[in-house]
Amino acid sequence: MGLDNRKALHDRVLKLFSSRVWRTYLGGKELESWQGKSDPQDGELPEDWIASTVKARNPGRESIMDEGLSYIQLDNEEPMLLRDLIASDPALYLGEGHAAKFGNQTGVLVKMIDSLSRLTIQVHPDKQFAKDILDSDFGKTESWYILGGRTVDGDPPHVFFGFKPGVTREHWERLFYEQNITGMLEALHKIEVQPGDVFFIEGGVPHAIGAGCFLIEVQEPTDYTLRTERTTPEGRVIPDLLIHQGAGFDALFDCFHYDDYSEEDMLRQWRKEPQLIHASVDAEESILIGEDATRLFGMNRLRVRTTYSPKEHKTFIIAIVVSGAGVITTGDDGNVGKECRVQSIAQGDFLFIPASVGKVTWTALVDSELEVVLCFPPLSN
Repeated sequence: MGLDNRKALHDRVLKLFSSRVWRTYLGGKELESWQGKSDPQDGELPEDWIASTVKARNPGRESIMDEGLSYIQLDNEEPMLLRDLIASDPALYLGEGHAAKFGNQTGVLVKMIDSLSRLTIQVHPDKQFAKDILDSDFGKTESWYILGGRTVDGDPPHVFFGFKPGVTREHWERLFYEQNITGMLEALHKIEVQPGDVFFIEGGVPHAIGAGCFLIEVQEPTDYTLRTERTTPEGRVIPDLLIHQGAGFDALFDCFHYDDYSEEDMLRQWRKEPQLIHASVDAEESILIGEDATRLFGMNRLRVRTTYSPKEHKTFIIAIVVSGAGVITTGDDGNVGKECRVQSIAQGDFLFIPASVGKVTWTALVDSELEVVLCFPPLSN
């Protein structure tokens, strides 16, 4: 596809292919079931990266040049990397203000995660650590929106999150060098999760997604995960590079924030209550992650019973159709020369909505409710 044709895609909603990514843990069956696959299976591809311009950091899999990158679905055309489309005109696709600050970087990464097994205990860099130690403009502050899950070995879906009172750096380092996994888990709060729960995980906060979680993750656009377990719960040995991400073992412990919390204080600080900003017989819109939590990204939830047009944004939007079916309409805002487009959507669709699309209208099928999660880039002002 030539450059002129690439730019011609700026005024329409773009559907994206699934982009499954290898990880050190197992999962994926709930994800595949949600996507409507006929024989869903767990395996080593438990994540789906959405509207991603970030390549996965998987030592030993460097030959897979596009792992983690998203491709656009194009009628009668070869699939094209979203990254290449954006590079053809960042201001057109990402928004002028965003492109002026971030160039052709989206500034955000969205994932679907389905964990059959517990993820290793980990921490992500805050911006200062990322800049000073990893030479990255982005850390990996993130957020979770729990969609559901499953009971695994009698244990309902849960997460481990935040240091309990009394955990010090010296104690944490000792647990690591002893590889006392039980002690590490006991140093963190274990929280059962329910569909609809929202968590904000600032860089530096220790955590681990437990077995049985199915969720959407919105985060800064890096794959920097520092770990404290040398083997996974299944016994897979984790290479040193995946432990410290090239920072070295001394710097590993600098990445943690050694704030400790009671469970009540931890939940008050990091679990977010949806903020209802629109309610009518036609639809509801709620902020899941807003400016009060972070300027690094945002997340809203739409529940549409008939038709709804959210506030118009000056940047791009990444959308996940969580449930239901309907249509998305663009170009009906009265702008001269803008073609009105109507596109069918259904559960499991991943969408990239360029900044230049403008007004978007969501319409649910009759007697159906359409749930959509909208993910936003960092604020540029």
